[in-house]
Amino acid sequence: MTADPSLLSLATALPPYRLAQEEVALTARAVFAETGSEIERLLPVYANSGIECRYSCVPRDWYHRPASWKTRNRLYIENALDLIEKAARDGLAQAGLPAEAVDTLVTVSTTGIATPSLDARLMERLPFRRDLQRLPVFGLGCAGGVLGLARAAALSRAAPGSLVLVLVVELCGLTFRAQDMGRSNIIATALFGDGAAAALITCDKSAEGPRLSGWGEHTWPGSLDVMGWRIEDDGFGVLFSRDIPAILRAEFGAAVDAFLGSQGLTRKDLAGTVCHPGGAKVIETLEQVLGYAPGAMTDARAVLRDYGNMSAASVLFVLDRVLRGRPRGRYLMTALGPGFTAAFLLLEAGGR
Repeated sequence: MTADPSLLSLATALPPYRLAQEEVALTARAVFAETGSEIERLLPVYANSGIECRYSCVPRDWYHRPASWKTRNRLYIENALDLIEKAARDGLAQAGLPAEAVDTLVTVSTTGIATPSLDARLMERLPFRRDLQRLPVFGLGCAGGVLGLARAAALSRAAPGSLVLVLVVELCGLTFRAQDMGRSNIIATALFGDGAAAALITCDKSAEGPRLSGWGEHTWPGSLDVMGWRIEDDGFGVLFSRDIPAILRAEFGAAVDAFLGSQGLTRKDLAGTVCHPGGAKVIETLEQVLGYAPGAMTDARAVLRDYGNMSAASVLFVLDRVLRGRPRGRYLMTALGPGFTAAFLLLEAGGR
């Protein structure tokens, strides 16, 4: 029987500019006040977000200036490449492996467009083999971290002994559009940050590390307008519904139970969860639905506090925190993304 894929290493990377939430709120107030938006009414969102700071690939004064889609995407490619290069180097160093050992590269990102793709461009910076197989993935949004691991695990299981490198990078700040006075855009400025992560996966019985034992997803019908992008003349316009917590309260638990049931499990078989911290209200709702006490999801809350919502990269930052605590048992990773989709992955750490 083929072994479950193993997680050999996990590395994270951040851009250089640290943005304190208080400073972001002042910037947003100054920028949006000029447009006659409802910023005064929405200012409490910044203080109530559960976020203390975030990181950005551009300095704070960049957000005061208009930027074309061409400019935004150029910044995306430049900075995304820098971040995934750092994350990849750190992940390979953790595992004690050279870039030449990588057989497959899965690159996940939804906050910019690159053709040639980021993975092809990275091959000009790192000495990957020229027969490297590449899978660039766009459009998964915040679910991309979990689903990126899932796709990599499936590829690894299909070719036992191969080494798969997963790279996730999101530069959410570059999507900021000062002339968009919509509620979703203003709230996005209170939540989103930039970050990247790298994970090495192999399907080898002798490999050490947490095992990825199962994965799946659930996409709700008629939910295309819950989360995603609108394509505007100057870039991506953020789209997310205020109904997300209500959807989770009504339907997320059943989706979790259905996935676990497909794996022959129930919630009682879990030692814990690793959840994408979409926002303070989302975390509160997940705690309620999953049966936790208020405030119990400490790792998700800590990542939100220290980095904001980095879209697909966030859940890998949460996983990094969980693994540093040397956990034992079976954990459910989960994230939500456009579709509207719940992504699931089972991770078994340190034996059961």
